[in-house]
Amino acid sequence: MIKEKNNVALLSVVAAIFLTGFKLVVGLITGSLGILSEALHSGLDLIAAVITLFAVKVSDKPADKEHQYGHGKVENLSALVETMLLLITCFWIVYEALNRLISGKTEIEVTVWSYIVVAFSIIIDVTRSRALSRVAKKYNSQALEADALHFSTDIWSSAVVMLGLICANFGFFFADSIAALAVAVIVIYVSYRLGKRSIDMLLDRVSPEIQSKVENAITQVTDISYYHDLKIRPSGADTFVEVCIHVKPGLSIDEAHKIAHHVSDEISKNVDRAHVHIHTEPDTETEID
Repeated sequence: MIKEKNNVALLSVVAAIFLTGFKLVVGLITGSLGILSEALHSGLDLIAAVITLFAVKVSDKPADKEHQYGHGKVENLSALVETMLLLITCFWIVYEALNRLISGKTEIEVTVWSYIVVAFSIIIDVTRSRALSRVAKKYNSQALEADALHFSTDIWSSAVVMLGLICANFGFFFADSIAALAVAVIVIYVSYRLGKRSIDMLLDRVSPEIQSKVENAITQVTDISYYHDLKIRPSGADTFVEVCIHVKPGLSIDEAHKIAHHVSDEISKNVDRAHVHIHTEPDTETEID
C-alpha cells in the first residue's frame, strides 16, 4: 500500500519538474503571459507534489506516544498548504494580466512551440490526474486526492491558455491576458474547495455522508436497545469512532462483548479504515437522547 502511494506521488513530482521547465522556457521565448502563468502554476504544482510525497510517507506511520491517533492529519495539513500555494499563484496572475490589459502591452510571439507545450501539458496532466485519483480512492488518501484535483484543474487552465494562443495567432493578443485571468478564476475555485475541505478535516468536522454510514451501520445491529454519545473523528485516511451502546441487562461479559464486536464489524464494513471504540452499558427503562 505505502509503496504504491509513494510511487504515484513520486511520478507526480517528476512530471511537475518536466512541465515547469518546459513551460518556463517557452513562455520566456514567446512572452506569453498565459504560458508563463501556467509555468508558475506548474512550479507550485511541483512544490505541492513534493509536499504530497512527504505527506503520504509520514501519514502512514503507526501511532506513537506523542501521536496517539496516528499521523493522518499530515495529509490534511498538506492539502491546506497546497491551497495557500494556489492563492499565491492567483495574486501574480491577476496582477500581471490586469497590468498588461491596462497598459496595452499585450503583444506576444506565438510559435509552434507554444501549442506543443500546452498540448503536451494537457496529455501529462490527464495521465497523472487519473493515476492520482485512482490510488487516492483505493487508499482513501486526502493528500493524493487533493493532488489529483489540483492537477485536473491544470487540464482546464491549459485548455483556456490554448484558446488564448489561437486568438493571439489571429491578432487578438489581449486574449492571452484574458486567458490568464480565466486560469486565475479556475485556481481560486480549486483553492476554495481544497481549503474548505482541509480546514474541515483539521477541525474534525464530520461529513454528513460518514455520519449517515456510521449511524446506519449501528442500527443494523438489532441486539442493542439504543445508542448515544456517538463521536466521529476523521484523520487523514482514518476515521475514529466512539459510541456508547445499551444492551439487555443480565447478559454475560462475553455476550455483551460479542454484540459490541458485531457493531464494530458493521461500522468497518461501511467506513474504510475505521477505528472503533465501543462502551457497553445495560439497558434501562429511560432512553437517553
